[in-house]
Order: sequence, then structure tokens, then C-alpha cells
Amino acid sequence: MIKVEAVFWLIGILFVAWSLLIARETTHPKRWGSAAFWGILGLCFFYGTWVQAKTAPAWILGVAVLVLVALASTGVLGDGKTKTTSIERRTELAAKFGNKLFIPALVLPVVTVLIVLLAPVLKVGGQPIIDPTNTTLVALAIGAVAAAVVAVVILKPKQKLAPVFEGRRILESIGWAALLPQMLSTLGILFTKAGVGTAVGTLAKGVLPEGSLIAAVIVYSVGMFLFTVLMGNAFAAFPIMTAAVGWPVLVQTFDGTPAIIFAIGMLAGFCGTLCTPMAANFNLVPAALLEMKNKFGVIKAQWATAVPLLGANIVLMYFLAFN
Repeated sequence: MIKVEAVFWLIGILFVAWSLLIARETTHPKRWGSAAFWGILGLCFFYGTWVQAKTAPAWILGVAVLVLVALASTGVLGDGKTKTTSIERRTELAAKFGNKLFIPALVLPVVTVLIVLLAPVLKVGGQPIIDPTNTTLVALAIGAVAAAVVAVVILKPKQKLAPVFEGRRILESIGWAALLPQMLSTLGILFTKAGVGTAVGTLAKGVLPEGSLIAAVIVYSVGMFLFTVLMGNAFAAFPIMTAAVGWPVLVQTFDGTPAIIFAIGMLAGFCGTLCTPMAANFNLVPAALLEMKNKFGVIKAQWATAVPLLGANIVLMYFLAFN
């Protein structure tokens, strides 16, 4: 059976490989700090298997995370500016391969979906080939490997490990921000466990005018917006604001329709996603990949859409969720 641990080990191997490539590059301006950061991260994926199996202490992972934070915050990470094809060469290759360039990009989702759909019948000796509890993640990893193989077969690069080298180049251009989504999702869990939603609810009840539906809708929607801006993830903001205002005030007090309230509440949170650097995968990574002069250029372009859209969500919730 292909379990999710195999996916984590594959990711760990890639990070360790990138770390070794960086360490070997003598011209890298910050090779030791960068190599240490990505190497420690890669080792965490291996060690996490034993933590999950409860055969190793979890506190070591905590120390590793603190070390990663220290490395990222002290400026010891850098971009090695790995050699890659020139713009002229890319233009030439684009003209040569044409629409074939889209094939590897399409292989990933197609293979992933096919494996997810076929997973229930893919069995050997009555046992499933793919871990049924993590089918999507395992399928995505297989799809990614398949896409890389197809890309090498079609494009025929001189260096067969080009996906590894180009992956390292892209990862370094993004930097530590590549890990921000995972860090923030963990932060959301910590906030929920710590009872932040209850504390926010107590504060909200003290501020909300008694019997004012519109005030409650605004507090919930704007709260989703602001917490998403702070945490970078509407899914992390959702349990906090729902526990604080959404369920006790909008649903229980004003008898609102939960499905409509929470669906539109998530849309209000997504408006915050458009406005924050904390949503690195949406707002910082594209700027880095496109080598934009202003790394906050994506956010600046999205503000004018996000704020009016937040207002529209408030209006929709007020008129659609309450009879």
C-alpha cells in the first residue's frame, strides 16, 4: 500500500537534495544558511514519520521549527541565482514545442483525478494499493511525478534532472515564504485550541448594539476579513469568527440560515486573502516567479476589487440569510 508517509519522504528527499546542491555551490552568497534551512526542513519530513508513530519525541520537531524561524528571520537565506535558460532560448523553445508545453501541466490534474476515482477498485490481494485515508494527497504526488517524467520525455532537456534543478531555482526565488501557508494553518489550529474564538466573542458582545442585525453582520464579515489578513488563511479565520459571532449571534440570536451565513462569511474572508502578504502562495509567490519589481504588486492590484467585494458580501448576507 502506498501510504502518505511515502509522499512526505519524497518531499523530504527533494528538500535534502536541494540543500546539498546549495551547499556545493561555492558562488552562492548565503549557501550555508540556505543549505541549513532547506536541509533541516527536509529532515523534519523524515522525522515526522516516527513522531506520528509515537516512537520519537515531538519536541525535537518543535526545536527544528524554531531554528527554521531563526534562520529565516536573521537574513541568512538567499537566492543563488542558479543558471537557467535565457529569455531568448525560452522563446525559441516555446515556438518549437507550441501547445505541447501544456501537456505536462495537464498530466498532473488528469492523473490525480483518475487515481482518486479509480482508487476504490485498485487492489492487490484484496488490499487497496493507495492509502484510502489520504487518497487525494497520494494521488497528487503520483500526478506530480508523472508530470515531471512526461515533461522530460517531451522536452528532452540536456540535463535529465532538470526538474530537480529548476525546482530548486524556483524554491529559492520564493524563499521562506513558501512555508507560510503551512505555518499559518498550524497557527489557526493553535488559536482555536487556545479559545481565541471565545475571547473574541466576549469582546464582540460588548461592542455590538443589542438587537442590531446589520451591526452583527458587519462585525462578522469584517472580522473574517481582518483575521484573514492577519493569518493569511480564511480557513484559519473561519472557526474563530464563527465561534465568536457567526453561530451564537447570527444563527442562534437572529435565526439566520447557517449555510448562507457561513458560505458568504468565507467569501468575506477571501477578500482578506487578496489584501495580505501573509497569503504568500497567492500574493508573494506569483510576484517572485514573475520577477516583479514590487513584491507587493499583486496585492496593490487587488485592493480595489477586494474592498468593494467585501461590501457586496455584507449586503448579500444581510438580505439573503435572514427571513
